[in-house]
Amino acid sequence: MTLIPAESLPHYESMIYLPMVIIILELDREQFEKGTFKLKRPYIYIIEQSIKAVQKDLKETKLYLRQHNMRIIKGNRVDSCTEYTFFFGGYDQHRRYLNVRLRNRTEELLDMYLNMK
Repeated sequence: MTLIPAESLPHYESMIYLPMVIIILELDREQFEKGTFKLKRPYIYIIEQSIKAVQKDLKETKLYLRQHNMRIIKGNRVDSCTEYTFFFGGYDQHRRYLNVRLRNRTEELLDMYLNMK
């Protein structure tokens, strides 16, 4: 029996993935700025627009969590998994995510945000 409603899980997962997407985009932006590309500006613009979109979604996610008295805490990274604790309505639930799954989902989101028009 799960005490955390299924409709809340995407919001928890957004709190896991969106900060990772922002970190990757910011690191990539630095690489473009330092790189020897002939025309840097178009690439940097795409990355900056993607960062803005992710930040907007992250802000909405944080607002949702706050309004519904939800929290998430990153736990230990053990071998091939990372543990997170989801808090909701006085209950907590521990979930483990495979690091491969975290990487793959982050890559999917990165692709989605970079291809937004």
